[in-house]
Amino acid sequence: MSVSTQGNTAEALKKSAISRYIQLASLFKRRIETGEWAVGGQIPTVEMLAKECGVAAMTIRHALNILEADGMIERYRAKGTFVKQRPVNDMWCQVQTDWSGMLLARENARIEVLSDERDVSLPARSFKIGKPAPAYRHLQRRHTRDGEAFLLADVYVAERIASQIPEDDYSIKTALRLVADVPGLVITDATQTLTIDSADLYISEKLDIPISNPVARVERCAVDSNGELVLVADGTYRGDRVRIDFKLR
Repeated sequence: MSVSTQGNTAEALKKSAISRYIQLASLFKRRIETGEWAVGGQIPTVEMLAKECGVAAMTIRHALNILEADGMIERYRAKGTFVKQRPVNDMWCQVQTDWSGMLLARENARIEVLSDERDVSLPARSFKIGKPAPAYRHLQRRHTRDGEAFLLADVYVAERIASQIPEDDYSIKTALRLVADVPGLVITDATQTLTIDSADLYISEKLDIPISNPVARVERCAVDSNGELVLVADGTYRGDRVRIDFKLR
């Protein structure tokens, strides 16, 4: 690796607030993903990587510990460190982009209600559509499949319709399905906004992923015929399980 590239790597590490060993773990993981570090091949020594990245050898060891815990590398005394396998990215969780798709629950997924509050206000932020209702029922729900959490969601349902939703539905139905199935309620507008972010300490704990791992944040809003926001759902998906497909033609 050139001196210029070494300098760029060290400089990038200094600019980020994320711990350097976590940044380096992501960098090394990417090298395995792209094949720069081939499966079965030996990676550079700790001393070589420390010099390249401009960090202490201990920082490199911490980064490699993460890769080893994930089963991507193997260390052999007196031989070195070798790539065992590429990262496993099972991106089965598709974020739907149409109304009918967003009403469907994911196969084999379970919903756990972590908290439930009544008569609360919406978070203080602007919304693209609708006007806030006087009060909401707020549930935090965690979605899992095969024991693995993949989505943490804050769901706000207008109080005036919350009582019309059967209690069991709150742990079974998708957020939009909750309001779509309310008798007599007509949804006249709905939006979905997706942004890319990184996991903070709270999301890391709830989804059991490392801090700073990529996540997809999705805001869904639904408005009734009176122009009222009857639903706001803020979901955070783990980035290594989510994908978005668009039909172009």
